[in-house]
Amino acid sequence: MLLLGPFKSKSSLSPFFHLPIIMSRFLCCFLFLLLLFLSFAAAAGRLLRLAKPDPSAAAATARWLSSQNSWGVLSTISSDLEGSPFGNVVSYSDGLPGHGRGVPYFYLTALDPTARDALHDERSSFTLSEFPLGTCGDIDPENPTCSKLTLSGKLKMVEFNTTEGEFAKKALFTKHPEMEGWPENHKFRIFKLNIEHIFLIDWFGGPKPISPSEYLESAT
Repeated sequence: MLLLGPFKSKSSLSPFFHLPIIMSRFLCCFLFLLLLFLSFAAAAGRLLRLAKPDPSAAAATARWLSSQNSWGVLSTISSDLEGSPFGNVVSYSDGLPGHGRGVPYFYLTALDPTARDALHDERSSFTLSEFPLGTCGDIDPENPTCSKLTLSGKLKMVEFNTTEGEFAKKALFTKHPEMEGWPENHKFRIFKLNIEHIFLIDWFGGPKPISPSEYLESAT
C-alpha cells in the first residue's frame, strides 16, 4: 500500500484552518444578539432618536424630552403634609412611541398620595431630565447642557369611556405594558397634566421662554 504521507486530522492542522468557522459562529452570535436587542427595544417603545434638537429649537427640545422619556417626578400640593410640596416618581406617556403629543398622561391610584393630592388640589408640576436617556455623556445631570424640563399646570382626571381616555389608555399600556395587569381593586384612573407653564434649560444662559401653544404645536 502506497503511503503519500502521514495523515493529519483537522485538529492537528494550523489554527488558520479554523478561523473561517470561528468567525462565522461569532458573526451569527452577534447578529442574533443584535436582533434580540432591537426586538426588545421596539416592543418597549423606547428606540430613541439619537440626535436631540439644536439648543436654538427650545420647543422642539422640550417635546423631544417628553416624547423620549418614560418616567419623571410628579409634584403635588400635599394634603397629608399640610400643603408642603410632594414629589413622586411616576411613569407616563404622551402618546404612542414616535408619535408623542406633548401632554403627559398618568395611571394613578388614590391609594397613592399623588392622586389624592390632585383630587384635593389640582396644582402640579412634572419634571423630566435628559440624563436617563443616556445622551448627556459624562457630564453631571445638573449641567445646563443636560436638558431638564418642568411642566406646570393642573392635574385632571380623564374618563375611561371617552375618545381621549381610549387614546391615553393605549398610549400608557403601549409604553408600559405592565400597567394593564395592575390590580383592579386598586382602582387606577387616568390623569393628565393641563400645561400652563414651561421651564426648560438645555444650554447656558438660563431658562428658555416657551408658551404652552408653542410647545404643543412643535414637531418632535
